Amino acid sequence: MEQISTDVAIIGAGPAGMFAVFECGMLKMSCVLIDALDELGGQCVALYPEKPIYDIPAHPAIEGAALIAQLEQQIAPFGCVKLLGRQVTGLAGEAGNFTLTTSMGDKISAKAVVLAAGAGAFGPNRPPLDGLSAYEASGAVRYYVKRREDLRGKRVVIAGGGDSAVDWALALQGVAAHIAVVHRRPKFRAAPESTAQLDALAAEGKVEMVIPYQLHALHGQDGVLQAVEVVDLDGAPRKLETDVLLPFFGLATELGPIAEWGLDLAQHHVTVTPATMETSISGIFAVGDIASYPGKLKLILQGFAEAAMAAHAIYGLVNPGMALHFEHSTTKGVPG
Repeated sequence: MEQISTDVAIIGAGPAGMFAVFECGMLKMSCVLIDALDELGGQCVALYPEKPIYDIPAHPAIEGAALIAQLEQQIAPFGCVKLLGRQVTGLAGEAGNFTLTTSMGDKISAKAVVLAAGAGAFGPNRPPLDGLSAYEASGAVRYYVKRREDLRGKRVVIAGGGDSAVDWALALQGVAAHIAVVHRRPKFRAAPESTAQLDALAAEGKVEMVIPYQLHALHGQDGVLQAVEVVDLDGAPRKLETDVLLPFFGLATELGPIAEWGLDLAQHHVTVTPATMETSISGIFAVGDIASYPGKLKLILQGFAEAAMAAHAIYGLVNPGMALHFEHSTTKGVPG
């Protein structure tokens, strides 16, 4: 339990929240970073630490965990207080004088608040299969892949038709002994280039395309998976021998207590003024995937830009009456 006074309280320790610490630090504003997970990084670390990201400027490719390690190094000079493994449960006050409470009993006083909580708390959409929990407990059914090496030599069935299903079918090439992709229709909801690569691998016999089928049952004993039963659109069954099932049917997300704070929402996202990233409540800002405005792109790089805009808008709240004389980092350097 902590009792802390700070300039800015940042809720969410994913890439956008971490970069908000940097941008606020460059303007000499102190921050507290709060996250429900036990480690920094948000979905990058929790869901795809070894998955390459291709649209981070100056990095032709960088894995999720490596990006977070770089961000952690970048914010280190600012001595940000990190409150991890806890959820913000309460928010009271007004711009310049907010009080936040957490599930661990912490009390944080802040002049401004930045919401960087992604789409909120998240968990996988689980397939409705009998006996699923036993296979989840043993690791035979997984919704995230943290280490590709854990699947080396395994027979893997991937179910789903989105980016995650296609990307992991590509990423596990040369690692898994056999890969089968189960989808209920030929068309995938994934990046066209990735889909083309998957089609090429299927043509070469390196990936088995099980289409149009959907999951029906799991076969095995004591958490050891032996086969996944699928059925086609007419209900005709087929068994796929496998060691690991990776169902990628998206994430179930919820804003949690944030939804009760009186903010203007649009389809479970927080609406903001794009020029400042301020929400409908003065002094509360939103950046990253949680923020909604016309033309919004859910890209990490856009979250970085939003963090910079929010920090500059917050400066006047933290330092009333003081003009911000902006300098480029190349001439200003990192404050000591």
